[in-house]
Amino acid sequence: MAKIGVPHFHNDIGVEKIHIGVKEFQCVGARPPLDHPHVYLDMGADDQIVCPYCSTLFIYDANLRPDQTDPPYCLFEPQEADAR
Repeated sequence: MAKIGVPHFHNDIGVEKIHIGVKEFQCVGARPPLDHPHVYLDMGADDQIVCPYCSTLFIYDANLRPDQTDPPYCLFEPQEADAR
């Protein structure tokens, strides 16, 4: 799980939709240095939301843990960027 309170997700692979196990998160677009502003998204009562910057559709899946995505490997760890 992300070491910060709110998970961050990226879409380096350029898929149309990503299934995630949380309803509150941040989208970073692609990983730095190609990221967009890190935008906080909250699905509220809905089960999906579109990022206003990259148009990725995020769909809540209660079967996924907060650190899992489908397709896999879309969890972004902010310290990844710090290591560069």
